[in-house]
Amino acid sequence: MSTLSLDAEALYAELLRGVARLLRPANTEQAALVGVWSGGAWLAERLHADLRLPGTPGVISSALHRDDFNERGMATSDATKLPFAIDGRHILLIDDVIYTGRTTRAVINELFDFGRPASVTLAVLVDRGGRELPIEPAFAAAKLTLPAPQRLALARDAAGRFTFALEDAA
Repeated sequence: MSTLSLDAEALYAELLRGVARLLRPANTEQAALVGVWSGGAWLAERLHADLRLPGTPGVISSALHRDDFNERGMATSDATKLPFAIDGRHILLIDDVIYTGRTTRAVINELFDFGRPASVTLAVLVDRGGRELPIEPAFAAAKLTLPAPQRLALARDAAGRFTFALEDAA
């Protein structure tokens, strides 16, 4: 694993501004942040606090709806926790990195297991391109290209500050 010279905290500040803009047109009582486990959940938690939104952000897992479930299983995922009704709500889905779009597809399927939202909007910290599905974020703090065998991993320290690491896929 190597360190990447991408400033995760500066990108978080950009994501915060982008999410604030995305929330403006929505009735904030009908809007909810939902973070994709795990990096997206960390981001949603901090965004929720920084934007002083009421209630609690949701956390959603892609594990049960992944097309590679048989290979990955449930070992590294937390369960979905949505502390609010989904029906009629404007969901702002938060993730750390979007690549193929497969995780986003899986979490949207999981979300619809809980109800029918009025809308689902995706915001990400980094869009690394390489989409396999027609899924695009409404907001990305950064766009970059990495070779397919590399993975960008978000980390969070004890103080809640974010960093990135570049990992080689096994």
